[in-house]
Amino acid sequence: MYGFLADMVMLLHFGFILLVITGGLLALYWHRIAFVHLPAVFWALYIELKPGTYCPLTPLEQTLRQRAGEPSFAGGFIDHYIAPIIYPNMTIEVQYLIGVILLLYTVAIYCGVYWRYRSARR
Repeated sequence: MYGFLADMVMLLHFGFILLVITGGLLALYWHRIAFVHLPAVFWALYIELKPGTYCPLTPLEQTLRQRAGEPSFAGGFIDHYIAPIIYPNMTIEVQYLIGVILLLYTVAIYCGVYWRYRSARR
């Protein structure tokens, strides 16, 4: 049961990351999702721009894996699952760059959301 719960936490984590990346694009068509997306982006930026800070889902997954008798992992979720595939040479500078890109991407998307919302109201 603990292994299943750990897998569910991992999927929830991936879903959160997917929301952070795609939620702004969804807001272009369904602007109410911004009420969920923007807090998620702010949380992701906090985690990304404050090295050594981990999402609370990470220790939960690690604990569940240990209780299931499975090997756990050290470090954060992104360090373990995503970094080896997408950016294997992760440094603090790269982490900051990713945070800045996420911020600029979100600002650009929400400028489009605002423009589209204003155009629709006219």
